[in-house]
Amino acid sequence: MNAVWQQLTLSNLPLYRWRNASYLSRLVGLLQAWRQGSWLMRWAEPLGALLVSLVFTLAPFVSNDLIGVLLVACGAFWVLLTVSDEVVREREREEGEAVFSLPKFTPIHLLVLLYWGIAVVATALSPVKAAALTGLVKLTLYLLLFALMARILRSPRLRSWLIALYLHVALIVSVYGLRQSFFGATALATWVDPESPLAKTTRVYSYLGNPNLLAGYLLPATALSLAAVFAWRGWVCKALATTMFILNSACLILTFSRGGWIGFVVLLFVFLLLLIYWLSIHLPPFWRTWSLPILLISLAAILGLAIIFVEPLRDRVFSMFAGREDSSNNFRINVWAAVMEMIRDRPIIGIGPGNNAFNKIYPLYMRPRYSALSAYSILLEVAVEAGLIGLGCFLWLLLVTFNQGWVQLRRLREFGSREAFWLIAAIASLLGMLAHGTVDTVLYRPEANTLWWMMIALIASYYTIYQPSRSENLPPQDL
Repeated sequence: MNAVWQQLTLSNLPLYRWRNASYLSRLVGLLQAWRQGSWLMRWAEPLGALLVSLVFTLAPFVSNDLIGVLLVACGAFWVLLTVSDEVVREREREEGEAVFSLPKFTPIHLLVLLYWGIAVVATALSPVKAAALTGLVKLTLYLLLFALMARILRSPRLRSWLIALYLHVALIVSVYGLRQSFFGATALATWVDPESPLAKTTRVYSYLGNPNLLAGYLLPATALSLAAVFAWRGWVCKALATTMFILNSACLILTFSRGGWIGFVVLLFVFLLLLIYWLSIHLPPFWRTWSLPILLISLAAILGLAIIFVEPLRDRVFSMFAGREDSSNNFRINVWAAVMEMIRDRPIIGIGPGNNAFNKIYPLYMRPRYSALSAYSILLEVAVEAGLIGLGCFLWLLLVTFNQGWVQLRRLREFGSREAFWLIAAIASLLGMLAHGTVDTVLYRPEANTLWWMMIALIASYYTIYQPSRSENLPPQDL
């Protein structure tokens, strides 16, 4: 069974051998001589970090078109880095020597590449090829951003810089959102059932223009700011991280996004669960046994008391179970029913990636008065765009990503490294965003999608492989 799991999660895949035998690997190093003579490319990694920093600094405040331009720049820079990489040949190692190495290509990269290939096939077979091609271009830009970030985040210094930058930008977004809560904000869309007791409640949206999108944007901020409480050194830095966590959490709650709340609860639970695991080797026997039950009971008690005594929260939570009696629920149910019919008609490879392709096909299936820009569920969205093949690849990607996160967390736990806290935050963020995305599609907006791939890249950046010595590779001697 363990061997099957290892195969399924690509844990023992000899990527360096595949890379050396691949035709694509021949493109690496074509501009190696130019790079060695370039003064500017000596700062290649910091320059890449600067481009990524611009994406996360400007994402909440500027138009999607400008973000697209920055993503093109990031993708082009990754291509330049790749074709000008130094080609390192495997050197002969002395017998008995074994090393850990940090590869630039990981099992996560392999599944991302496979998912992109399925999207290409879905585009080629799409009934609306022009619209699907636009979606494929957008997907390609996000995946190139992932590749660049996975490379840059391998540096602990650049990793800390990018995380700190995002947290400070998120702090600005949260502060403005809290200001809207205190002084009021004009609702830019019908986000609450007009017949609900919360019809006049202010749902903050800060600079992002949509409370659900704001909640999706702040989910990684809450996890990373909580991780910073443990990872940052010095009481001043820890106080800043604590302030960030409190403000980010408060702003997320005040979005009154039910999907965001679900993601927040999942995120906190996973973070605390992994934190207990990481600390367990330092805990006395009593807390090793009872810390998890105490955690579960405490979270349940806090949630129960909040629902009982906070009326807006109680009304919003109960609306999740109102079925079609809640207008938002009814809207999503009708959209999901139409999307299921779309999947039924093209189950294998889907209609092609992107919202443009969706908008071309969905009107043929939609219920009267229930127009939609997306499937309002990330799993249904993947299935309708890339079919069941694409959905299977997407779930495989998640499985490999979480497995690699767990494996590397165990490794960092052995060394007691503070870097483990960022890894815990990335795993918790992905699960929280996935829980939110199950009932919403804000994940496909640039402000949230870039963060989704940042969390995957953060996990990929910790990937290490153990290269055995020559003696370990030799077959056993016959006795």
